[in-house]
Amino acid sequence: MPAKDKLPAKDATPSFGEALAEVEAILARLEKDEIDVDELSGEVKRAVVLVDLCREKLQRTELEVQEFTARLREDRPAPAEGPAG
Repeated sequence: MPAKDKLPAKDATPSFGEALAEVEAILARLEKDEIDVDELSGEVKRAVVLVDLCREKLQRTELEVQEFTARLREDRPAPAEGPAG
């Protein structure tokens, strides 16, 4: 079993980067047939949980960025109209 020194315990909520790294590690192990059939279901389940977590974090971040940019647009004065003519 590979060392997971830098990854949080499975019951801790990992950061986006940690979750992504763990998914990539699971996928690499799957591609190399390093996961025993007895572990396969648990590893795939863990990967699904991590992917869902990443999606939630991305969606939450996207909403926050939209709110921030909307606030910036509201605070910015309207562009001046050109000379009438």
